[in-house]
Amino acid sequence: MTSTWSKAPDFADSPARVEAVRAQTEVDLQTYLEGGLQRVECRSCHACVLVRKNSYKHTSIQWQADPAAVCPEFSDATPASRRSCSRLAASIDHAVLEGIVEVRDTES
Repeated sequence: MTSTWSKAPDFADSPARVEAVRAQTEVDLQTYLEGGLQRVECRSCHACVLVRKNSYKHTSIQWQADPAAVCPEFSDATPASRRSCSRLAASIDHAVLEGIVEVRDTES
């Protein structure tokens, strides 16, 4: 028995549905990947990252360059130990306190 189900249907027979999926994808891209990102410069090494604080416990960071090339803490680390930089985290915390980076959900 041949199945016609696919994990990601292409909706080729429904141009309106294709357009709706495309439009929602654009909204999702803005909401989850680009929206609310603020530029933060590390106060120690001056590496620049884009940051979004969804809550006090959750921070999204998008590096603008290879961390190992711009951050001494990452350049000295092995790939397995590259999890975070305490100096960058302190810079982000400072940006939150100064109101540069907004915390979206202050309840959690």
